[in-house]
Amino acid sequence: MSKASERAYSQIRAMILSGALPAGAQLGEEALAERCGVSRTPIRDALRRLEGELLVKRSGTQRTFVADWSLDDVGDAFELRAMLEGHAARRAAERMTDPQIKRLREANRVIGAAVRASPPDVEGFLEGNREFHAIILQAAASPRLAALLGTLIEQPVIWRTAHHYGREALLRSFGEHDELLAAFARRDGPWAEAVMAAHIRRAYHAYADAHTGLAVIDRQLAHG
Repeated sequence: MSKASERAYSQIRAMILSGALPAGAQLGEEALAERCGVSRTPIRDALRRLEGELLVKRSGTQRTFVADWSLDDVGDAFELRAMLEGHAARRAAERMTDPQIKRLREANRVIGAAVRASPPDVEGFLEGNREFHAIILQAAASPRLAALLGTLIEQPVIWRTAHHYGREALLRSFGEHDELLAAFARRDGPWAEAVMAAHIRRAYHAYADAHTGLAVIDRQLAHG
């Protein structure tokens, strides 16, 4: 991929994840080219890559839109994450180094501080959580697993809904990280796998609860 294509991909992806390009928005090549400061060819390359990551979708008339995931779609993604990240946690536990465990503890310290802030620092939580899971994936030492998980871990609907998590849900996630750290410290792969799978399943239910609440709010706003 050319530098222009890479720049366009990074910019469009960031706009989707931030919500600047909301779910269902049509993505016109000419408008995006002007916005990103590139020609239309890099935009086409970037959109094909984003389509492969399920962040955009193409209609039967070949128009491109920001993907709008249903709760069933998200449920499938979390189920796959539970299987794949559970396997990653098992591999990581068997390969984890002391410096990596130290980095995990620091990432979880950041998460704990974000959760205890008043109000909770959701951006800090998300950043720390992303770092925590990235370290585990790095320790798993499987490029193929990392590639498969790359399309599942960061979805804009999850980022949007995380801002509506209550402190209780955030604290539970923080506590589950502590149990993962205990499993990693003992190099216990099956324990780490079980905790990670349960961690992802619990995260899905927290997401579903928040998603349902958002749907009610959206309907109320639509009807005045």
